[in-house]
Amino acid sequence: MTSLPFLADPAAPATPIHILRTSEWGPWIEAHSETLRRMALAQDFKAQNGRSLVVPATDGSIERVIFGAGDKANAQVVGAMAQHLPAGEYRIVFAPKEFAPTAMAIAWGLGAYAFERYKKRKRPAPFLAPPEGADMDEAGRIVRASWLARDLVNTPTNDLGPEALEAAARGVAETYGAEFTAIVGDELLAQNYPLIHAVGRAAAEAPRLLHLSWGDPGAARVALVGKGVTFDTGGLDLKPAAGMRMMKKDMGGAAHALALAQIIMDAGLPVKLDVFLAVVENSVSSNAFRPGDVIKSRKGPSVEIDNTDAEGRLILADALARACEDHPALVLDFATLTGAARTALGPDLPPFFTDDEALAADLIRASWESSDPIWRMPLWDAYEGDMDSPIADLKNTGDGAFAGAIFGALFLRRFVNTTAWAHFDVFAWAPKEKPARPAGGEAQALRAAWGALKARFG
Repeated sequence: MTSLPFLADPAAPATPIHILRTSEWGPWIEAHSETLRRMALAQDFKAQNGRSLVVPATDGSIERVIFGAGDKANAQVVGAMAQHLPAGEYRIVFAPKEFAPTAMAIAWGLGAYAFERYKKRKRPAPFLAPPEGADMDEAGRIVRASWLARDLVNTPTNDLGPEALEAAARGVAETYGAEFTAIVGDELLAQNYPLIHAVGRAAAEAPRLLHLSWGDPGAARVALVGKGVTFDTGGLDLKPAAGMRMMKKDMGGAAHALALAQIIMDAGLPVKLDVFLAVVENSVSSNAFRPGDVIKSRKGPSVEIDNTDAEGRLILADALARACEDHPALVLDFATLTGAARTALGPDLPPFFTDDEALAADLIRASWESSDPIWRMPLWDAYEGDMDSPIADLKNTGDGAFAGAIFGALFLRRFVNTTAWAHFDVFAWAPKEKPARPAGGEAQALRAAWGALKARFG
């Protein structure tokens, strides 16, 4: 992984950055030189949100940078500078008092990301001196984990199939001394993971359940579960070309669970951590599972396959059932589960579902504190009957085109036996660049989930 864009020496020479609110601009510029006022006027710079004014020195170098934060932006806006400033070393010498130092460092690190596996970035990322008072250990672990998730999501399936995703998870486990096991291919049937096997059996690379285990067995147990569909054709209910184009990112849930696990282990959170990644490629072949098939799940209920493109909830069902067998104090699952979630909330705002009011409050609080937006949606009990099947215990879809994200969450809830559970339906993708968020693979709800875990177990 590329080194983080932070200077090791906080006192190293660096170009000063002044971050100003738009409402602060008038008094600030009036106290400075006529030359600077004219330069700002020529560029129509008034500290507008996300705008930078690069002030040259007499020798042609950069004398200072003035950056506009608007009047409503949070510290994430700092990431825009890491995306667009020229290569060099910078130091934030003034910022709005509500911009926490650690948050600014995280935003800078997120903005400096570039996916360089196949195409090198046009110019090096700028480096930032650690902001005074910043917890750079915390900033570093969050940035590294976010980069890990982005790298995994951005990598196409020809280089990140089930075997390569297993290798990535194994690498994280080895780095932190965690135990790691993989149940692969027909061994899934022998060990009672029939839904994972059914969804992935048609692919050239065998389906698998990956298990990472770390921490003190006597500590509170936390389980993370991730959907790892490395490519989703839709199966025999084939997606159209437009719907299939970005399906390399359908393993984004597994990327999120693995990234969160890395943060937990790096911070040494006093928990017993179990991570279960259900990893498959949903392909089309003569042995692909079919609409109308009935498959018994690990937990016991039989599932009628109404649509093979609702496969993520199937593999998560077996993984969640396994996670709950250890009686964890908390279960979080992450999945790029439904297009309906995007229709409801758009690409930037992932919904989460839980019946646990205390957990919901923890997550919402952590979301605000970390500027990592999430939105609670309901597990609406009245819709349960719409998943009834005439020949099985339930089917894997709900009522046609309505409430797709809710039905996905309700299906998963059937396989969870603890109320301390939350399901995140993430997009794992940024369609266009925004501050601290280059276009492409994205880690969503990661900082919010970590904040809630720290508050509960730290």
